[in-house]
Amino acid sequence: MGGCCSDVRGGQQAVGGAQQATGNNGVGNNDAVDFFFKTKGLHALCTPIELSLSATKLRDRDIVSKSDPMAVVYKKNMDGSLEELGRSEVVMNSLDPAWIEKINVSYQFEILQPLVFHVYDVDTKYHNLPVKMLKLKDQEFLGEASCVLSEIVTKQSRRLTLKLQNKHGHSGLKNLGTLTVHAEETVASRDAVEITFRCSHLENKDLFSMSDPFLRISRIVENGGSVPICKTEVENPLVIECFDFNGNGNHVLIGKLQKSVVDLEKIHHEKVGVNLISPPSRLQNHEKVLKSQLFVDRIVEKKLNSFLDYISNGFELNFMVAVDFTASNGNPLSRDSLHYIDPSGRLNAYQQAIMEVGEVIQFYDSDRRFPAWGFGGRTYDGSVSHCFNLNGGAGCVEVEGVEGIMASYASALHNVTLAGPTLFGQVINTAAEIASRSLSYNSSKYFVLLIITDGVVTDLQETKDALVRASDLPLSILIVGVGGADFKQMEILDADTGCRLESSTGRVATRDIVQFVPMREVHGGQITVVQGLLEELPGQFLTYMRSRNIEPHAANLPPAPPAQDHHPYGV
Repeated sequence: MGGCCSDVRGGQQAVGGAQQATGNNGVGNNDAVDFFFKTKGLHALCTPIELSLSATKLRDRDIVSKSDPMAVVYKKNMDGSLEELGRSEVVMNSLDPAWIEKINVSYQFEILQPLVFHVYDVDTKYHNLPVKMLKLKDQEFLGEASCVLSEIVTKQSRRLTLKLQNKHGHSGLKNLGTLTVHAEETVASRDAVEITFRCSHLENKDLFSMSDPFLRISRIVENGGSVPICKTEVENPLVIECFDFNGNGNHVLIGKLQKSVVDLEKIHHEKVGVNLISPPSRLQNHEKVLKSQLFVDRIVEKKLNSFLDYISNGFELNFMVAVDFTASNGNPLSRDSLHYIDPSGRLNAYQQAIMEVGEVIQFYDSDRRFPAWGFGGRTYDGSVSHCFNLNGGAGCVEVEGVEGIMASYASALHNVTLAGPTLFGQVINTAAEIASRSLSYNSSKYFVLLIITDGVVTDLQETKDALVRASDLPLSILIVGVGGADFKQMEILDADTGCRLESSTGRVATRDIVQFVPMREVHGGQITVVQGLLEELPGQFLTYMRSRNIEPHAANLPPAPPAQDHHPYGV
């Protein structure tokens, strides 16, 4: 077997916040705020913390298998309301899960920070959905626990075990299990090690077939325990365990060993294998050296730059927006229309998405001039267009700031007749052309296209083809679904399930560049628009920059192009 593991989770910062962004009142680490303090010579009064979660003896709610638990972490506000900080992944068939996904919080000495933890058994029919999209009311509640963050960090081990209780605050006669929380300060290290492992002569643990082996790598923490950091299936000493995978969750340990990165480098250079160890058990009271061996085929040390390393050195996020003008939105003059402009000033779903996303991204674009399009409407010349300038002009498509987008959108509703069908291909190709042209004069620009739509994509395959072509470019695409349509096709475009898009010619996308969020999930209190849309953007940005070895050095940036070529955005 073979596998690759990196000890770095690069790109999990979000624009203006951590991966589990919490909004203005949350406790999540905010990179934008930290950067503001640093530019002023000040320091934010908080310490970034990573929470690792595990549980034992959870109640089994499944009939033919074990529960599939997921943990959700909240901060408790002063008014008693809960604000979600983040979710773990789903661990299949386990009553004693050790979740790998970490939850980021910021510890503040001067205030109490109550935390609430909920554990759910995720229904099998939702296993193909990203955890952020799961509706918690549809999952089986297994228990909750609460504490104050300072209770964890003041422990010598920085580990606190809590008894799970039911929603009424007590466990009654039934044991609901325990939840253990481990807090670790986040170290802003630029050092990363990528290691490729290979095993040979593994013991077969199956009777009627071959074993299905995978490696689990854990990091030794200060109190001597270990915290899992990655799985090879999909600088302290590392515990490397080799398991035989079983579908019921009872994975069988084949062997293990403990090595530092220095040890692994030596194994790589000497091109020899190291024998796995079978730990003591009830049948044998001593360790046994196995014939099974672990090899290190590749080990590379590298310096990784953060998202803010690029942003603070002149790299920009250039915002673009495309609005759906198809007839399914309803007559804009009717209050039932998704395009209805309320005289009281209350924003419709399109305006809300433009404002919330634009207000964040605009600070990362120096000139704040944004291309804005509409699609699916009958335009000024009487023809249906699937990519027309929102400002009504025939030349430059840019508008001034978020306010310019909002004004152009409101004006277009009076001058464009809603039509159809819903086609994304032309808008995506136009955005991709802009991103492609920028490469000839500036590698410090990264483009972000926001598409707001109410309908099912009619040109699904053409859209896939356009996205696969665009995956090689400095471009990310954010899609907000408004209204009550069935958005399953949108979820196909968002490759969160791990399956990259494939074009009609069989070409697979270089990387995932799409993030989709349905607005109704936001209204349901599950996530915010900005959190849902922007959480993957820094990772997509970093993946692009690193794959092309683009370093964030301002001195290496090329000079600006001539003024007449600076905005080649006409359509």
